Amino acid sequence: MIKSTNHQDYQKLIAWLKKSRLEKGLTVRQLGELLDEPFQFVSKIENGQRNLSVHEYVQYCEALELDPALGIKILR
Repeated sequence: MIKSTNHQDYQKLIAWLKKSRLEKGLTVRQLGELLDEPFQFVSKIENGQRNLSVHEYVQYCEALELDPALGIKILR
């Protein structure tokens, strides 16, 4: 089981989330507010310093109006 944030598939997933955030014109701070988390939470995820749990991933996708299933396809 791969648990590293350095795995290429996980990095692709995070890149997809970050790209989606930027396409929506949201700052790290604004996304943090949507998630009811400090902006450092978003920053650490995007910089590979923190993993997302499954529940957090779904909330992240909902905040960005993304279908979580699309991100799962990136991991497969």
